[in-house]
Amino acid sequence: MPDAVPSPADGHHLVDLDGLVTAAQLVATVDAVEEWQLPNGMVPWIPGGHADTWNHTEALMALMLGGRRAQAEQGFDWLQSLQREDGAWHQYYLEDSVEQDKLDANCCAYVAAGVWFHWLTYRDRGALEAMWPMVQKAIDFVLRLQTPRGEIIWARHADGTPWSFALLTGSSSICHSLRCAVAIADELGHERPDWELAATRLARVIRNHPDAFAPKHRWAMDWYYPVLCGVIVGETGRERLAHRLEAFTIEDWGIRCVSDRPWVTAAETCECAMAHLAVGEEDTARQLFGWAQKLREDNDRYWTGIVLPEEVHFPGGEQSTYTAAAIVLAADALGGTSATSGLFSRHDELPALLDDPPRDADAIEPS
Repeated sequence: MPDAVPSPADGHHLVDLDGLVTAAQLVATVDAVEEWQLPNGMVPWIPGGHADTWNHTEALMALMLGGRRAQAEQGFDWLQSLQREDGAWHQYYLEDSVEQDKLDANCCAYVAAGVWFHWLTYRDRGALEAMWPMVQKAIDFVLRLQTPRGEIIWARHADGTPWSFALLTGSSSICHSLRCAVAIADELGHERPDWELAATRLARVIRNHPDAFAPKHRWAMDWYYPVLCGVIVGETGRERLAHRLEAFTIEDWGIRCVSDRPWVTAAETCECAMAHLAVGEEDTARQLFGWAQKLREDNDRYWTGIVLPEEVHFPGGEQSTYTAAAIVLAADALGGTSATSGLFSRHDELPALLDDPPRDADAIEPS
């Protein structure tokens, strides 16, 4: 990690990707995200739409990469202002109300990834300390949903009742967020061995117990997320991606949402690109990212998705902020020069998973 402390005066952290997209184009896309950020700091999917804490946090990462520190920190303030006493956030928010009141574990955990991203970008210890209580409460909420086997139940109802199943995509993302949370704790001198153990349990069940998760085999994210999030790595990760690459790829366009429908999205194409980058397949990553540029518009935004062969944009001609954020994060990863560029592609930069944790020590049923 670099010793220099970037400041707003340092500008953006994006670089040209030869033949794919320029830094100026990427900054313009960040500008487009900022344009739709609300005065209270919330970043909705689209104007007049809702926000969730996962996609909101992803947008804050893009804002930071684009040199928009003040706007990103306003977004963190929005998160802190809405965090519940139990550490959670509701699923969906409108500008001045709750739209969907369930409590999604993955959305709550992802805030830790955003806070760690802020630290990597600015090295501001005061800001990290100020956001630590938010991270601590969020992670403790999430881990109360971990089963003795290790998977993390998807969500709670607003009354606190847990759902009955876990999701592979969400659990993979949570594992990455847990490692970010451990990194934050380590940086601030807080020991959290229970978080380390929880992350290791979760990784083990993802690798060894596919039956622990609701079957979503049609969905691309269940295929590549364990690799994107650093749970399945190296040759095993390459084998996993190769196994279903043909099923989920539409040549010259990108990654399907589901294996049996001709729906390609820019965000999933970029996430899959980062998964390939994480296992050393840079050529495939660049190719996928290049295909995603077909969904770029003259207004510097990106269409969320497209239906082929009709080339009809969906849903409803939407150009979403979370799609723009995925583009910017993938560009950062491919650029490889910023302090944040390895967050989703060089997982050995995060605290390591434990080698051989006891199977049931300290584990409790979700309550």
